[in-house]
Amino acid sequence: MADEESDATVLVAGTANLAIAIAKIVAGLLSGSTALLAEAAHSVADTLNQVFLLAALHRSRKPADARHPFGYGMERYFWSLLAAVGILVLGAGFSITEGLRSIFAPSPIAALAVIYPVLAISFVFEGSSWLRAVLQLRREAREAGVPILTHVRSAEPAVKTVAFEDSAALIGLLIAAAGVTLAVVTGHHIWDGAASIAIGLLLIVVAFTLGRDNMTMLIGRALPADTQRELRELITRTPGIDEVLDLLTLQLAPDQVLVVAAVDLDDSETTGAAVEQLAEKIDAQVREAFPMVRHLYLDPTPADAHVSADRDPSSRR
Repeated sequence: MADEESDATVLVAGTANLAIAIAKIVAGLLSGSTALLAEAAHSVADTLNQVFLLAALHRSRKPADARHPFGYGMERYFWSLLAAVGILVLGAGFSITEGLRSIFAPSPIAALAVIYPVLAISFVFEGSSWLRAVLQLRREAREAGVPILTHVRSAEPAVKTVAFEDSAALIGLLIAAAGVTLAVVTGHHIWDGAASIAIGLLLIVVAFTLGRDNMTMLIGRALPADTQRELRELITRTPGIDEVLDLLTLQLAPDQVLVVAAVDLDDSETTGAAVEQLAEKIDAQVREAFPMVRHLYLDPTPADAHVSADRDPSSRR
């Protein structure tokens, strides 16, 4: 259900961006507005990015195999990183270049009757796509019982990218409208070029934010400290466990987490059969409390033989 909703969110965004891009290109060429052409480049970049995001969603769902025993979930972050690069190169690069050209070689703006309707229609379409993405993120955060800003850090990268792109698009449309209006009212067409540069700088911020988040996930990020603490406490409370000596977590995808726990068993859990039953019990408890944990490995280790308990940041006070 969540995967289908993410697919629909990306498809809605891609369809809206394609239609908006065509309208902006036509209006930008007719009017000569650099800011509007910058917004057109932004929409073209967003449209291409939706292709990357759809690839991310579908390729990441491939089942695990011998070469990738933990699945392909991290492909979501790779393709989302490419989307961030697309925003930077196609959107920001074109916007800033055209803005500088317009400042040093300004040209009058025409066809105002076309510009404002296109900006207004674009705002409606972008707003609809943005609202869908934000509502999905808010629902997911509510179901996870965390604030939305906390959830965004580990949310489905495709949906997060759509939300960021559309937020930038809405702000960019306002900047473009302000630039065109100031250029027409004052007669100084430098405002149009300045608006285009401002849109480019905005896209750099968005691309950097998305790129940094996806890079962190590709390198390998652990669960939040409070979640690790709850996970540690759940395992420690299980009869047969004296102590959780070390807890390592790795987020493979928004709904896929790998957990490795080094545990000290009490003296009653010494036989192979007892250890196996205990491991199955802990696995069932953890998966029920934390559905995103797909892989759980217990490492029975005597406390006096373990020297790295402090590696887990959730155990530090």
